[in-house]
Formats: sequence, C-alpha cells, structure tokens
Amino acid sequence: MGSLARAYGRPLASVIAGIAVAWVLVLILVPLGAMVEQSLWWRESKGDISLTIDRLYNDISLIELDREAETDPAKKAAFDQSLADKQAEIATLEAQETNPPKTYGLANFTRMSGLHFYIFVRTIFYALLVTALALVVCYPVAYVVALASGPRKAVILMVALIVPYAINELLRVYAWLMILDYRGVINGVLQWMGFIDLDAREWIPFLENPSAVFLAMIYTYVLFMVFPMVNTLETLDRNQIEAARDLGASTFRIHRRVIIPHAKPGIAVGCIMTFMLSAGSYSVPAIMTRGQGGDWFSQLVYRQFYESNNWNMGSAYAVSLLVVCTAFILLMMRLFGVGLRDIAK
Repeated sequence: MGSLARAYGRPLASVIAGIAVAWVLVLILVPLGAMVEQSLWWRESKGDISLTIDRLYNDISLIELDREAETDPAKKAAFDQSLADKQAEIATLEAQETNPPKTYGLANFTRMSGLHFYIFVRTIFYALLVTALALVVCYPVAYVVALASGPRKAVILMVALIVPYAINELLRVYAWLMILDYRGVINGVLQWMGFIDLDAREWIPFLENPSAVFLAMIYTYVLFMVFPMVNTLETLDRNQIEAARDLGASTFRIHRRVIIPHAKPGIAVGCIMTFMLSAGSYSVPAIMTRGQGGDWFSQLVYRQFYESNNWNMGSAYAVSLLVVCTAFILLMMRLFGVGLRDIAK
C-alpha cells in the first residue's frame, strides 16, 4: 500500500486497493466459500415419513367418525384433543418431508460412484497429457518468437499466433470438429485419394478417440502456454547462448542447461494455466466427442447442477476438482523451484 501511495498518491492508491479487495472478495472468496459450504451438507428425509403421514390421516378420519357418533361432551373433548395432536404431528412431519434438516459431513465426497471416480481420474490424466503435449508443441514456438532476430520478425510471428484467436473459441472448436468429423475434411481427402469409401461408412472415427479432444484443446489453449514462456525467454541474455556455443555445447545441452532453467517460471505458469483450463473444460470435450468418446468430469459437474438438480453433490465434485488443481499448482511450483513472486513476474 505504501509503494502504491508513493507512486499514485493516497486517494488513487486507496481506489486501486479497494478494487483489488472487492475483486478477491466478491469474485473469488465468497463464491468459493459458498461452494465449499454447499458441498459439506445434504438433506436426508426418512423414507417412512410419507407412510406415517398417511396413517395419521387415516386415524383422523376414524376419530372424526367416532366423535360424530359420541354424545358425551367429555369424550368429545378427548376426541378433539386427539385430533389436535394428530394434526400437529402431521404438520411437523410434512415440514420435515418438504424441508428436511441439514446434515453436515463429508458424505457428498464419499458418495461418488465408481464410474464417476473413474471419469474423474481419467480427466485428470487426460489434462496432464494435454499439458505435456502443449508444452512440447509450444516450447519451440515460444523460443522462436522470443529469440527471433529483429523486432519486425518477432512482431510478425506474434501476430500470426494471435490472429486465429480473434475468432470465438466455440467457432475454433467447431472448425476442428468439421476437420475431424466422420464426413469431415480429412476423411473427405482420404476418400478422394481412394483410401476409404464414405458411402460405405468406412470413415476413420477420429471423434471417438481422445486424441481429437487433445488436439482441439492444444489449439484452443496454445496462447496460455506460449505467452508465459515468451515473456520469460525475452529476458534471457543471448550472450549466454553464444558463450555456450563457443564453449562447444550442443543445442540440446544449451536448452537443458541455459534456456530451460531461465524459462522455468514461464513453463510453470503455462503448465498451470493449460492444466486448469483442460481439467475444467466443458465445451471442448462436449463438442468434439458428441457423446462418443466418454464424458469428462466437467460434464458430470454440469449434470449434477442442472440435470439432477443436486447442488450439494455438484459442489462436492467441483471442490474435488479444485483441490486437485491446487495440488497441481503446488507441485509445479515445487518441481520448477519457483514461488509466487517468480510466477508473478
């Protein structure tokens, strides 16, 4: 706060700090706290409540018949008291049936079925594969862009990366869908070359393979992997590369001993962002698989919220995914030996 006040003055610094606090509180802490609280309770009504209510209504009918046939005022008063007691008990049970009390615990996290747990583990594994493939694909691109000779060449390469992202994400995903579809571009080319016959349904089912989702995700999230590495590689002193070459180091050794250690913060940020986007992606697997390649965990979370209307289980699923993503962040920071200050740079 002191540095902000010295740089911008106390009034403007207070506004900036207030906006930052409001951002963290309203858009991060409050929704996260609400989701965690929702995941820790459930309502569980007893299955015999409806039967008990039906029996009580039957008892009331019998008591009313007996009351009408009774002439003794004292016995009528007893019947009235019994009717009042039965009606009060019915009111209590109906309230429990329509609005059962909350029960707090971790049951929402342990109720995940074996199939859903398998999808959860598979989604995390697939997200790790997407992250690894994106790193392999994007590292050479980031290296070329960051160390391109001449600012004009760097600008041209950067624009070439950014221009496709002026198109909406859904349109980019649908573009890959049309390329990989059963009667898409690739299968059409293969038919033109005589390798397959689409009329005989001999197409190659790309969409039934997870690689189609991997490809679309890498293309969709490539900038989130490239930009952090470009930002760190641009600060690399090229004289270190020249010195390593003069000392006889091979290209592989230069990357392993000079470039990659310098790019660790960018690699860590790129991997974190790509993993989190991949693990939580809904549109890409939903569009690319069209139900043929198996669900991703994000689709299960969606169904718990909006199809099953089970917000408690949906919150538990979402919190489980958040915990894994947080663990991945900590693992990447430990693996690359970087802290929050290094990542922020």
